[in-house]
Amino acid sequence: MKGDVSHKGRIVRMTPQVTTVAIEQHGACGSCHAAGLCGMADVAEKAVELPTDPYATYGVGDEVDLVLKASMGMKAVWLAYFIPLIVLLAVILGLIALGVGEVVAGVSGIGAVGIYYFLLWLFRDSLRNEYVFTIKR
Repeated sequence: MKGDVSHKGRIVRMTPQVTTVAIEQHGACGSCHAAGLCGMADVAEKAVELPTDPYATYGVGDEVDLVLKASMGMKAVWLAYFIPLIVLLAVILGLIALGVGEVVAGVSGIGAVGIYYFLLWLFRDSLRNEYVFTIKR
């Protein structure tokens, strides 16, 4: 589909629950507009695990395309960059407006962003279920 992020890979392992696909870095990743979103630009080879399709017609060793919807990439950008920035600015500006010193407000803002990322880490399994690649031959 138009706008989707796609990577070529090779199936290295299949179980009834999980299919593992190895993705090799290609020179085009550096110029790809979505390289910063998918995390593939600086990796020589990465293993991606996804749920096994019970009706799959592919097997170990097959070359496949992994596809992720572009909207999921934008959601990842919001979760990883924009929301923490909003949390940081809200805490700093809110505390300064309440008359707290700049150093305390700055450290509190950084702490609030740390708590935000810790909460993301706690919910990583549910987030992992939302960001699922699909296999296309």
